[in-house]
Amino acid sequence: METNSREALQADFDAFGISDELGFLLEEPLTHLPDYYRVWLDMANNLTHLIESRKLRDLVHKMPELSPHLLSNHRELRLAHLALGFISMGYVWQEGQQAPAQVLPKALALPYWLVSRRLGLPAILTYADSVLCNWKLKDPAGNMEMGNMDLIFSFPGGESCRGFFIVSLLVEMAASSGITGALEVMHAMKVSDLIGIQKGLVKVTQSLKKMKETFKLMHNHVDPTAFHGTLRIFVSGWRDNPMLPRGLLYEGVSNEPILLSGGSAAQSSTLQCFDVLLCIQHEDETGAFLTRMREYMPPAHRGLIETLSVCPSLRDFILRHSISDLSQAYNTCVSALVDLRNYHLNIVAKYIILPGIKVRTTGCPMSGVGTALNTSGAGGSNFMVFLKSVRNATQKALIL
Repeated sequence: METNSREALQADFDAFGISDELGFLLEEPLTHLPDYYRVWLDMANNLTHLIESRKLRDLVHKMPELSPHLLSNHRELRLAHLALGFISMGYVWQEGQQAPAQVLPKALALPYWLVSRRLGLPAILTYADSVLCNWKLKDPAGNMEMGNMDLIFSFPGGESCRGFFIVSLLVEMAASSGITGALEVMHAMKVSDLIGIQKGLVKVTQSLKKMKETFKLMHNHVDPTAFHGTLRIFVSGWRDNPMLPRGLLYEGVSNEPILLSGGSAAQSSTLQCFDVLLCIQHEDETGAFLTRMREYMPPAHRGLIETLSVCPSLRDFILRHSISDLSQAYNTCVSALVDLRNYHLNIVAKYIILPGIKVRTTGCPMSGVGTALNTSGAGGSNFMVFLKSVRNATQKALIL
């Protein structure tokens, strides 16, 4: 029985692109592509300097139009998507929010679109790019910890840029055992294995607590002024963005501008998996937004959320059986998710709300990022309303 369950879990890991130790992180991301694509990697590797010296747009205008046909596997496609995403964000926002580019040139837009189509991802820098596959180890023999990790590509913002993406990555890594726990609950439900369900929920709870503790590293490695004033613009998209109200025109792809959201934690497959597992109901605009964010996840990861969503309701199962230990395990898990979401609200207040108030009161936008982004998350949502709605919906799932 135990052997069969291990085999079932391994089949799930393979089908949904999951690692037992790393969760949804891409294992051993590539840092090199075939030499034909050197111009992309040279530009992406030098991106911070090119943006700060205002030279990136000129270089993009001169770049050759390359075909993605030599990209032969998933890791190569992910690196190409990452590089083209960083270049595109830098190109659009090089001059700050007051002068975004309205058109992405064909030599960048067309290969980016074709790579995106092969991956089943949109042609914009997603959370799956900047967090899940934008990492490397300084010492390949060392551990995956803050001091031994670096980004493959970076934006202006120095250590705060590295800290923001690496801490987000470590939070995702802390979720790995919880994803395994969610799968264990799913399989235990099929055979009404009450002990298996309880053990799986305990794993999810422990994982959520570890995620919150890891999230606290943000305070040590990300400066609020640098995040709000420098980095944040470069993860902003062109949907629900007053600076690009019509979207961005992808030259050679479409005759009309395209609306796409920037990367945000709403695109985390991990959190949506836990929501679906615990039967947390996000309604109206919040629910619609979260459902739309699934389009920004790798198809295999999205597949896990969809698989969990069509399973019998865990909450209803627990209510039917009226077993106090099971109800308690469920409530403890939901409460841990509420705690994580409350902590996320505190982080948002420190890194976005308070610096935004400072900008408005001094009347001096930092590094060209003014009030337009102060109430809107990178994904385009009014984030405080959104995050409170998500937190409140989580609390409502508690079994009283």
